[in-house]
Amino acid sequence: MKQKRDYNLEHRDESSNREYQYDFDKILRKYMLRTYKPFKTGGKALEMGCYKGEFTSLMLSEFDDITVVEASSELIEFTKMRVGDRVRFIHSTFEDLEVKEKFDSIFLMHTVEHLDDPVSVLAKMKSWLNDNGTIYLVAPNANAASRQIAVKMGIIGHNSEVTNAEMVHGHRVTYSLDTLERDARMAGLSVVSRGGIFFKPFANFQFDKLLKTDIIDEAYLDGCYELGMVYPDLCASIYLICKK
Repeated sequence: MKQKRDYNLEHRDESSNREYQYDFDKILRKYMLRTYKPFKTGGKALEMGCYKGEFTSLMLSEFDDITVVEASSELIEFTKMRVGDRVRFIHSTFEDLEVKEKFDSIFLMHTVEHLDDPVSVLAKMKSWLNDNGTIYLVAPNANAASRQIAVKMGIIGHNSEVTNAEMVHGHRVTYSLDTLERDARMAGLSVVSRGGIFFKPFANFQFDKLLKTDIIDEAYLDGCYELGMVYPDLCASIYLICKK
């Protein structure tokens, strides 16, 4: 029998000796939005999984109609405190969610790797999309430069390994561009653009330490973002822009 997941427990730092979100993760969300803007369709937006509302807050400047579906009641309450009544929340797993309305933009940001059956969820997302709508799919990258360095150091066994700390926090898979696109196509989605977000030479905790010094600054971060367009396979995150 499949064990029922505790989505409140999975997000808590005390569930692992590894932080769930670093300051670098918050910075990365801004670059995700920058990557998405050229494809923006406006209208009604659906965010699938909000964590503590970092990206939800950024969406407020881009969309007037936002719905969030989140399986963790704790994360909904935390995000509500940040965004107020401008966002509608649905407490549900993606697998159980049933919606009648259609959306112009659907975001699945660093969440697809948490899903037990990502292909079936992506297929449901397709059914919720307007005919001209866009799905923005982002996942941590198995081939990020920092992760490949960790393999060479013997910290992890191979690029796509799901570490014990990641598993405790609900990760089920570590995607590369080819496997992410495979699942999107299996779900019946049309991939219109693909790439990487932010060339990543350091691990998250290393970035956090460096950000507290004058060793790196915003210009350096922007440089990593621009370099990521040249070397998408070495980026922190990978993305797909999908249509019906």
